[in-house]
Amino acid sequence: MVKLPSGIEVNNLINDLITLSWEASEIFFYYSQMLKDSNDKSNILQNENNDDPVTLADLKVNQLIIKRINEKYRGTNWEILSEENVKADISNFDKNAEWAWVIDPLDGTKDFIQGTANYALHLALNYERKPLIGVVLIPERDELWISNGKNVWCQGRDNSQKTPNLSKGKSLKDMVLVTSKNHRNQKLRNLIDKIAFKETKIMGSIGCKISSILRGESDIYICLSLPGKSCPKDWDFAAPEAILKAAGGAITN
Repeated sequence: MVKLPSGIEVNNLINDLITLSWEASEIFFYYSQMLKDSNDKSNILQNENNDDPVTLADLKVNQLIIKRINEKYRGTNWEILSEENVKADISNFDKNAEWAWVIDPLDGTKDFIQGTANYALHLALNYERKPLIGVVLIPERDELWISNGKNVWCQGRDNSQKTPNLSKGKSLKDMVLVTSKNHRNQKLRNLIDKIAFKETKIMGSIGCKISSILRGESDIYICLSLPGKSCPKDWDFAAPEAILKAAGGAITN
């Protein structure tokens, strides 16, 4: 296990992340209910970009995470990279930092707006640019996937726990593929058709997709990064990679 920054103990850090995650879930539920009850979503939507929408839930959870980290670990030598902060200003982030938090406060914003359960909070602590500790919160499933850098488990709000159930030893034709709902394209469809997986599931949020692999409900996720098109960023993959790697899986190009 890599030694954490001075003064940081891993179990205490994990407990803080658990508390923070369930606190964030209350924000999601609050704005999710507002979206269901209101005919006017403009009060919750913070931009007019249909390809990359931002909601008040994104911003409030982002604010909460950064505030709690800074309050609890004042003076600790690590950077914070957040999707929402990058959109405003990336100039203050040191990409060569030894330790960095990588945050996507709401992965699957389109699904969140559409009222599906397939959205997640991603929070990872990277060491030398590689995810080490990570949590993926799926509020609508009452699931919090946690990696302490060595082990991974899923914890419910009632403190119940379950372990991953990754399938192994399958050929591609026997695998269940999970792929994107809102980021599909013809090249990906052609690839899927050529491989002829056993089944294809459509789902939003990379965190939700990777969690479905950890539950044993699917086997593989494929995404394509195409020039001039949207592609996954560090905050999309950092926390999902941390939990998948600790469970014995891998993310690769």
